[in-house]
Amino acid sequence: MPARQSPIPRKKAPARRRKLSPDEIEEVFRRFQKANPEPKGELEYVNAFTLLVAVVLSAQATDAGVNKATRKLFAVADTPEKMVSLGVSGISGHIKTIGLYNAKAKNVFALSQLLIERHRGDVPRTREELQALPGVGRKTANVVLNIFFGEPTIAVDTHLFRLGNRIPIAPGKNPLDVELALAKVVPDWALLHAHHWLILHGRYVCKARVPECWRCLINDICRYEPKTPAPVPKGKIPPPRA
Repeated sequence: MPARQSPIPRKKAPARRRKLSPDEIEEVFRRFQKANPEPKGELEYVNAFTLLVAVVLSAQATDAGVNKATRKLFAVADTPEKMVSLGVSGISGHIKTIGLYNAKAKNVFALSQLLIERHRGDVPRTREELQALPGVGRKTANVVLNIFFGEPTIAVDTHLFRLGNRIPIAPGKNPLDVELALAKVVPDWALLHAHHWLILHGRYVCKARVPECWRCLINDICRYEPKTPAPVPKGKIPPPRA
């Protein structure tokens, strides 16, 4: 008889981190506010329409890449009427450097048409009306409502989803879970800018693969472990581990 094989040991699931307390969450945003009192989005736009288009184009693309393409696009088409006059091929020609540009060009053309037909060329200021436009999901609608109309909405992208679960401020299984949880725990005074503080923190400090914990403003509050140590300069010997 063949020798009985021992069962393969199962990996233990990572311990679930305890969510930050209300006082800790308050302190997180106090520090963000002190470091950057008036955070701004990094997409370039000239009016509500161009902001909407820029956010639609930013899906699965970097803000820098979108800005590079839209500078020339918005110079010739900063209204729905002008965008429609370009046609799908004209829009596509301006955004070829952006991923999925063919599908995005069709969405931009179609949403421009609907803005003219349904809203007299104006960008609506309700989430429901925005989400009824081609290529506009909840995240895009929340960005437009927040940045242009000053609504205290929170747009959950990959950065906010990661931070909500990693720190954790508002853990959730999907972006909507995290958004609704954030809306409950973010202090009222911080709601307007919470989206920008978190996205900038996730983009430049609390990165996906290697979070730069050594320069994090909330290192002592965040429950993520193990913390990433500061990189050792070339030629220097790292200190021994305690």
